[in-house]
Amino acid sequence: MENHHGNVKGVIAIVMASFLWGTTGTVASYSHDVNALAIGAFSMGVGGVLLVIMAWKKLVIDYKRMFKRPKVLLLGVSSVVIYPLSFYSSMQLSGVVIGTVISIAMAPFFTAILERLISHKKISLQWGVSFVIGAIGIAFLTFGKEQSSGTAYNMYQQIMGVFLGGIAGLSYAGYSWAAKRLIESGVHSQSSMSGLFGCAALLLLPSLWFTGGNLFSSPTNVLVSLYTAVIPMFLGYLLFGFGLGFVDASKATLITLIEPLVATVFAVLIIGEKLKVIGWGGISLVSLCLVIQTIQPQSKLFYMLSPLRLKKSM
Repeated sequence: MENHHGNVKGVIAIVMASFLWGTTGTVASYSHDVNALAIGAFSMGVGGVLLVIMAWKKLVIDYKRMFKRPKVLLLGVSSVVIYPLSFYSSMQLSGVVIGTVISIAMAPFFTAILERLISHKKISLQWGVSFVIGAIGIAFLTFGKEQSSGTAYNMYQQIMGVFLGGIAGLSYAGYSWAAKRLIESGVHSQSSMSGLFGCAALLLLPSLWFTGGNLFSSPTNVLVSLYTAVIPMFLGYLLFGFGLGFVDASKATLITLIEPLVATVFAVLIIGEKLKVIGWGGISLVSLCLVIQTIQPQSKLFYMLSPLRLKKSM
């Protein structure tokens, strides 16, 4: 019973984090003449520093345990560095909806592969069903965007945006898996996330010397920069790290499919990006994917659908 309550708390925390992340694309679109690399480096870098300040007592206790897994730590840190740069660049090139959707949709696939190849974890029927439904929903969302004269993107930008979104998805899966591995080795969830993001901040923040020219050139740019750093990055990843203490990385990245859903709604209502009927169908499928992820594997539905049960019934 305790494990069930912990799982529910973990899912709720990840859903809340995903909602906050879903606002980043819309908010970032209001920063004018700011390099996407600068927004990514500042938000993730400052967010990492804040996470370290929040968890420094736990880091003092856990840092030796973290350094005992140098390969996991290196993978996690490098993934954190790559993620914001590719994610924000993807949104700038292909739009908020497609950039967010591609980045997040690829993450569960890459995470499941990492867990299967490295952690040797089995892929459950529940995960498979929810992934297929979520993937179809993501595809519907991608093809469901209408291009208008004010938000049109040329083919080269579209291709590069999708490619960078895939890189973002891979790096997102990388640090999610690394954080979970550190937690499984006895590192506290706050230490795991703050350690990865704090080390990444050492690389991200100096890059602002070359890219951050207009980051604080106007009050709007200042507000956008501070919001993306404090709310989605700091608070969001604090919640995500807590959730990873109860939920597998593959399930966590599936739950975060709510992020493109939130990003789509905000992009449509606030920025003015438009969706066709098929796009709204995609939102419904992503919502169904999230519902399936909240069902316990022991439920009658998945027992009845399991291969063993079907074999016996035949």
